[in-house]
Amino acid sequence: MPLEEVELPFDTDSLKNGRNRFIVFFSSRVDGRLWCPDCVAVEGLVNNTFRPEHGQYYGVLVYVGQKAEWKSENCIFRREPWCITAIPTIMKLDKARHPSTFRYIY
Repeated sequence: MPLEEVELPFDTDSLKNGRNRFIVFFSSRVDGRLWCPDCVAVEGLVNNTFRPEHGQYYGVLVYVGQKAEWKSENCIFRREPWCITAIPTIMKLDKARHPSTFRYIY
């Protein structure tokens, strides 16, 4: 399945059933381009992994904001339940689909 872009807040229970459910956190886009060089570097790989013909992975794409938002200590993604410290970050949901039980992949 391709990545589905979502807006916060979103309900993790709404994610499709299956073993391979992921949340991908990327920088937001400026003039159509991701501002984070690390996100740019892996964008093709991530998109390729979630191509519809693969069908084994389902993911949602969450943009963490512009650079100033992301760098702020008050950024919602740096706090519970996300606690993201770097982007890009890919989280795999466990069977309960609960944020406190996400496992970091990247």
